Amino acid sequence: MEKPLILITNDDGIDSQGLWAAVEALLPLGELLVVAPDRQWSGAGRSMPHHVTGCLTPADREIQGQWVRAYAVDATPALAVVHGLLELTDRKPDLLVSGINYGENLSTEITISGTVGAALEAASEAIPALAISLAMPISQHLTGGAAVDYTAAQAFAVRFSRLLLERRMPFDVDVLNINLPCDATPETPWRLARLLRQRYFEPTAPERGNGGSARPGYRLMNTSLAMEPNSDVHLLIAQGFVTVTPLSLDMTSRVDFGELAALIASSGLV
Repeated sequence: MEKPLILITNDDGIDSQGLWAAVEALLPLGELLVVAPDRQWSGAGRSMPHHVTGCLTPADREIQGQWVRAYAVDATPALAVVHGLLELTDRKPDLLVSGINYGENLSTEITISGTVGAALEAASEAIPALAISLAMPISQHLTGGAAVDYTAAQAFAVRFSRLLLERRMPFDVDVLNINLPCDATPETPWRLARLLRQRYFEPTAPERGNGGSARPGYRLMNTSLAMEPNSDVHLLIAQGFVTVTPLSLDMTSRVDFGELAALIASSGLV
């Protein structure tokens, strides 16, 4: 019997500890193919810029005595998925796993996340997709840390990967976005969560006059203002749950079309 094919990617690059922690955990579940950016692409969303070359570099690794086929690609996370699907496999993957990300991906920021962007790209090809992220201090969002423990994230990656391999999700559930607190264990309870409808990180002005970067930075917003019940931020940050948020490719507003059409018609402006 043919093993399930699992495509694994991330936005932290081919050398990410989180990526290879995911690979190690998922090794027993099927045939693995790793296609990840050749460098850090956090914040890339689902972007497909024209300035990347798409150059593919073999990056196979031996994990637990097994060789895993892997490629580093000069591309964003979403484009890495495209290269994987078009060039590196002759059959459709049964699952896409993106992560384990350095830092949480919550609230409206999911559209910024390259981790989530890669999962959405796979979902657009009708591939079950999982994005998984581990909360970390902002100082570790681009580099991770030697002392980071991925044990809990690995456990949840396996559990939800098995779920997506064995069960079909309801219509309109295209991606499962999973976030773990930094102190999570494999036994930490999980909860379904909706996205918070406001920022989780807020941008900070560049320090141009002090010899600093001209790029805006970011900092954690005042989370006391963002504790809406059942939101991903509230459940993860305030209550310490692992959050599981179902995401849809359909970003259409849930407004009543009749009500909106009447409003537009009554305005006399359109």
